[in-house]
Amino acid sequence: MAEIDAHLVEPHAEEGFTRVAKDVFAGTCGGIAQVLSGQPFDTTKVRLQSAPEGTYTGALDVVKKLLKNEGPAGFYKGTLTPLVGVGACVSIQFGVNEFMKRTFNAQNARAGHPGAHLSHTQFYISGAAAGIANGFLASPIEHIRIRLQTQTTTKLYDGPIDAIRQINKAAGFKGIFRGLLPTQIREGHGMGAYFLAFEALVDHDIKTNKIQRKDIPGWRLCLYGACAGYAMWFTSYPIDVVKSKMQTDALDPAKQQYKGMIDCFQKIYATNGIKGFFRGFLPTILRAAPVNACTFYAFELTIRYLG
Repeated sequence: MAEIDAHLVEPHAEEGFTRVAKDVFAGTCGGIAQVLSGQPFDTTKVRLQSAPEGTYTGALDVVKKLLKNEGPAGFYKGTLTPLVGVGACVSIQFGVNEFMKRTFNAQNARAGHPGAHLSHTQFYISGAAAGIANGFLASPIEHIRIRLQTQTTTKLYDGPIDAIRQINKAAGFKGIFRGLLPTQIREGHGMGAYFLAFEALVDHDIKTNKIQRKDIPGWRLCLYGACAGYAMWFTSYPIDVVKSKMQTDALDPAKQQYKGMIDCFQKIYATNGIKGFFRGFLPTILRAAPVNACTFYAFELTIRYLG
């Protein structure tokens, strides 16, 4: 049987606006699945990352106190922002990643290797480009979400619009984008590792079993998605802690604990050492498998349906 290219499967060979629109819509579906399955884990992670020392003893303590003080709905504080925003973010991630894959396929063809499988470097660059493009949208969305998630008994914001208004009033437009640099670093490298892991596993499956991408069973797509989530968080979690610390700092520049990314990094290390960069890691890793399994499965299923 002739070798089947993992990246020029029939639906993905389509060009132009229609192809991009399908990729973006499928990415949006993946983003919605990601938010609904992952918000409780994310709320737990953010509270662990940003709470003052001694507030919680660990992830289970966060869960217990949140359920006692705020009820189950407390896990879904700030969900509206990511439901809209993460849908847009994931659509950008998948849309740019698919575009970059097609670009590299065309580049390989021009180099005299039509139908050649993409290299791991090309997978990584495709994912990194997707992450960097997404970072500009992800940074303000996550900033608003974190402000809402970390509200406890004192309600500071009535919702995402009020949070935007208050942040803009206190720190100006640039205040909304606080944490942009660490977000870009996390997204660039994290998405590179994320899509590399998934696409390399899919590529191996196609080569080994001599099947087309659309024939890979759902359970294996979920498994590959879970592995992609682990690849992302095991390699980018410390910078995510820095980002969260910066985005929960005081809005008034005169009262801010961290003057920038490097200052935040230094102060975390001075206070807690290396372990300070892994606060909230347990709920993140527990979240990584089911959330990213759902994300990739929703994306691939939608693409198969759309054709």
